[in-house]
Amino acid sequence: MQYYQVGKIVNTHGIKGEVKVLASTDFKESRFKPGAKLYLFQKQAQTPLEVTVKTHRKHKQFDMLTFVGLEDINLVEKYKQADLKITADQQEQLAEGEYYYHQIIGLTAITTEGRELGKVKEIMTPGANDVWVIARPKQADLLLPAIADVIKEIRLADGQVLVEMMDGLE
Repeated sequence: MQYYQVGKIVNTHGIKGEVKVLASTDFKESRFKPGAKLYLFQKQAQTPLEVTVKTHRKHKQFDMLTFVGLEDINLVEKYKQADLKITADQQEQLAEGEYYYHQIIGLTAITTEGRELGKVKEIMTPGANDVWVIARPKQADLLLPAIADVIKEIRLADGQVLVEMMDGLE
């Protein structure tokens, strides 16, 4: 079965089993709504633990969750640093021209002049727009803003993204 990351438990909060989650999804409302199924992945565990969201609230830049049957700090303490994932069949169908992070990460960035820059290794979400981190051989990573002026075309079938290098990006 294929799983996709939607967040990471970074800490516990209080004594009633609430966890602090750093989300990595654009669909927080549906992913973390009460009744939603998530899968907890721990580094040392062989299989994921299926959990059901009991409560969800926002607190600063974090999503605060409790899970059904795990409403005690002693039960959730061991899940610090665990990844929260969903299955492939839990993903929504996206509109034309929209992509999941996992579809973008791994694509090769090619300039409009045909120069290969490197591979997309990460997507950061600092604010107004996403920033794609391009891993370049024998060079520092390149940060590309995910805006129409820079990202010209995404070619999933070819494993490429066509980019136009604006002044000051390199």
